[in-house]
Amino acid sequence: MSVSKVTRNFQVTIPQDVRERFGVGIGDELVFTTVDDELVISKADDVLEKAAGLWKGMKETGVEYENRLRKGWAHRRPR
Repeated sequence: MSVSKVTRNFQVTIPQDVRERFGVGIGDELVFTTVDDELVISKADDVLEKAAGLWKGMKETGVEYENRLRKGWAHRRPR
């Protein structure tokens, strides 16, 4: 397990052991998603390869997922 601190600009350094294990390099794009209450970070190319079967076995449809996310966003908007 590795630990990294979030800077005041909301940036994080990916620890060397994690970069090496998952092949993360300069210029790679990362995708941030959630599964239940956990943060999941994936390389964008890995996500695109798996996208064809993304919703297979999911309890909610893509539209339901999007609506759930949008409800969460509405709570974050400044009033």
